[in-house]
Amino acid sequence: MIPVTSFAGKAVAVFGLGGSGLASCHALKAGGAEVVAADDNAENVAKAAQAGFITADLRNVSWAKFASLVLAPGVPLTHPVPHWSVLKAREAGVEVIGDIELFCRERRRHAPDAPFVAITGTNGKSTTTALIAHLTKVAGYDTQMGGNIGTAILSLEPPRMGRVHVIEMSSYQIDLTPSLDPSVGILLNVSEDHIDRHGTIAHYAAVKERLVAGVPGAGTAIVGVDDGYCRDIADRLDRAGKNVVRISVKNPLATGIYVEHGTIVRASGGARSEVAALGGIGSLRGQHNAQNAACAAAAALAMGISLDVLQNGLRSFPGLAHRMEQVGRRGNVLFVNDSKGTNADATAHALSSFTDIFWIAGGKPKAGGITGLTGFFPRIRKAYLIGEAAQDFSGTLGSVPHEISQTLDVAVEHAARDAEASGLADAVVLLSPACASFDQYRNFEIRGAKFRELVQALPGVKPVV
Repeated sequence: MIPVTSFAGKAVAVFGLGGSGLASCHALKAGGAEVVAADDNAENVAKAAQAGFITADLRNVSWAKFASLVLAPGVPLTHPVPHWSVLKAREAGVEVIGDIELFCRERRRHAPDAPFVAITGTNGKSTTTALIAHLTKVAGYDTQMGGNIGTAILSLEPPRMGRVHVIEMSSYQIDLTPSLDPSVGILLNVSEDHIDRHGTIAHYAAVKERLVAGVPGAGTAIVGVDDGYCRDIADRLDRAGKNVVRISVKNPLATGIYVEHGTIVRASGGARSEVAALGGIGSLRGQHNAQNAACAAAAALAMGISLDVLQNGLRSFPGLAHRMEQVGRRGNVLFVNDSKGTNADATAHALSSFTDIFWIAGGKPKAGGITGLTGFFPRIRKAYLIGEAAQDFSGTLGSVPHEISQTLDVAVEHAARDAEASGLADAVVLLSPACASFDQYRNFEIRGAKFRELVQALPGVKPVV
């Protein structure tokens, strides 16, 4: 745990008592703060009370005593409307921050030179975070990984030299971290997402920009420049005097890092040198993973990690659970768990990585459905549709062979049968739903774990080595 000493002797309100909220309560209390915990969910309030925290309905207390409101990232800050607790805080002139802001303040107070790598982007941030954490471990760092990827940041060990914090950040978390200052900041890409929470894509992109804009003068801002929003952001950072490393997997760069024919290349002033090879690394298959790997390599180089260690780390990366996770093989059939593909953009990356696909898709649909994936339909041998989106997806697929399986167990059984019967040399049963999971599963992790369980229960399936 990271005790939050910057609020010692002060009263702090914490709203939102899920994992990160409770971790904030514990960290603030350990640092000497008086914590008042609240939530709209009575069960969460009861858990906080059982853990020994003062709880209250923040609508019925004086805000004059509070130094800060620590807000869980899932609670609306601005859109569609600010949560009532945010309005209360603003009326009282109380700052509204998140748990990562608490971490940043503690780091500056106790170990300002400790390495801190922060990663964001619409797609790919979890894989990039896990890959950077893997690379730093291989390089001998005491590596602490958390944030949006799963472990609340204040549940990690405190910052110190020789220990690196590798932190995935969502736009919600960035919005609550006004003094965000990673030594290495990474912005992978920006495409339309979370508009319900940010109002417009322009505002969403501006929030993402804050992560790399906060990198101090001695740090490194790494920006993927294969979309227009990020190109503009990189240019603005340049004009602001930041140390910017541009990343591309679509075009060679005169200065920056790019991927060409499966090789990560570093260019400077027209000179180029090979950084690492990606060929044959199954956990980093596809153009989207090439971008993830190039950004991770740029972070490793910024931290002084050698090319040999970097190459070994890339080759030994096991992949991220639920993101292009190779869960088993039976004969010529590979089973891939991409349950984290919860929108069409994410699923496009998965579909682009294979050619003979038996595709399991569906769930709680997102705006636009799968209309943007038509260019990949020739790669699909057959689709197996589940959940609420099944009928709509069926209409979009048209003449592409498909069935409405309804449930994941039926889809896995039928896809495995058809893939094996196809006789194809490299058939792939791919779960990449292009949908949220909430119609049938509490989250994408549970959906992915069920897929893994179903696949591993099939006769003859062996681990991928």
